[in-house]
Amino acid sequence: MTTLTRPAVSVRGAVKSYNGLRVLDDIDFIARTGEVTAIIGPSGSGKSTLLRAINHLEPLDSGFVTVDGELIGVRLYRGRLRELSERAILRQRSRIGFVFQNFNLFPHLSVLANLVEAPVVTQGVPRAEAAARARELLARVGLADKADAYPRQLSGGQQQRVAIARALALRPRLLLFDEPTSALDPELVGEVLAVLRDLAASGTTMVVVTHEIGFARDVADHVVFLDAGRVVEQGPPAEVLVSPREERTREFLGKLI
Repeated sequence: MTTLTRPAVSVRGAVKSYNGLRVLDDIDFIARTGEVTAIIGPSGSGKSTLLRAINHLEPLDSGFVTVDGELIGVRLYRGRLRELSERAILRQRSRIGFVFQNFNLFPHLSVLANLVEAPVVTQGVPRAEAAARARELLARVGLADKADAYPRQLSGGQQQRVAIARALALRPRLLLFDEPTSALDPELVGEVLAVLRDLAASGTTMVVVTHEIGFARDVADHVVFLDAGRVVEQGPPAEVLVSPREERTREFLGKLI
């Protein structure tokens, strides 16, 4: 299996329940190295829970996740999966970038410091090197002049671009996005998509939860449609979004036109 086709993320038998409600119901799916996988579906279908399970922000009730063949959040011990220590889990997460829907920036740190802190603390990168990399990334997302600003001084769209730059600062092997364009001003969406395309071309694997069908059609290599915690349909965008096989997929897409 070549590098560009081997699974970077593998989710097997993922089950997660809250108060008796099964949010993830025996989900299997893979995301391949160097590809963009878009996860779509109605609100409450389990999209964000699945994304958070990939880096163990949501521990599964059963099933498991691997990234580049490594179990995430657990280890196999005497035939059973056991939870890793918090330190070990944090070490794994430092190699998986995550951009949250609500930004999750540190309000007491400047924009530059938000980008510098994680590489210094979790990866031991020299502060000067991390700062230089951070300035490059801020320029890349169009915020070179905001290095000394604080999150409260930025618009929602600007905060989201800082969050994307912060995820990139860790040079992750995998990037997870939860609605990356939902808070952006319309004229800025194209800039962010251009950055994501550049990342995809450079070999970074991305799993993106989105309500934007246009984004999934234009950027994704693979689309996964979730409903009620199950994978209803998955495949290339030209199939899932243009000629879906399943009636539930057609019904969902029809409401968006």
